Amino acid sequence: MIDTIFLIYLIIINLASGIVFIYDKRVAIKNHRRVPERTLHVLELLGGVFTNIVLMYSIHHKNRKFRYYGVTWVMMIGWIVIIYFTNLK
Repeated sequence: MIDTIFLIYLIIINLASGIVFIYDKRVAIKNHRRVPERTLHVLELLGGVFTNIVLMYSIHHKNRKFRYYGVTWVMMIGWIVIIYFTNLK
């Protein structure tokens, strides 16, 4: 039961994070007001990192900014460790 709830949570947070990430890419192209990196990182920290990693390289957004993607990859590793050690598979 908890595994199912956790999986649903991860799906929802990854969808939300992906939508915000794609939105940021679109406004970046148009030179409009951007989504703060802090907001993107908070969504990743909450679990949306999986979608953002994929989008980072598929839509070529934030993938050349080492400071950004370095933090993102650390969060990805952290989430993998959390999932592994909590036995949520």
